[in-house]
Amino acid sequence: GGGGLIAGSALAARHFAPECRVIGSEPETGNDGQQSFLKGERVKIAVPETIADGARTQVLGHLSFPIIQKYVHSFGTVSDSELCAQMRFFMEKLKIVVEPTGCLSAALALSGKFNLTGKKVGVIVSGGNVGTEMFSECLARAIES
Repeated sequence: GGGGLIAGSALAARHFAPECRVIGSEPETGNDGQQSFLKGERVKIAVPETIADGARTQVLGHLSFPIIQKYVHSFGTVSDSELCAQMRFFMEKLKIVVEPTGCLSAALALSGKFNLTGKKVGVIVSGGNVGTEMFSECLARAIES
């Protein structure tokens, strides 16, 4: 959303494990953080169309952005299809319900877009605030893919 979670996580990582590399994750259609990070200033986008409703923000927060600039190393994006597949994985393999926004970091880590081979990787999985209809739709979408 506004970057508070990644800013706080990056600060904690910097304090406890200065060698830790922090990578932000966003939906493909809502990559205001990635664009802002690359441009070096906050970029405002149109309200993104994504199932990750917690990431339907248009711009990073003015307080979180300087922290992101200083302590985040890069950003990556995932598609809604990848989010649905990740929700399905969590349901089938771990028996937990995770909302689409809460799947962003795990979906990115497992996407192969970053070489994480042989590295210690931590992901934040948060939020189970998803309605039954949306959850069912995502599970069905993941089966079709």
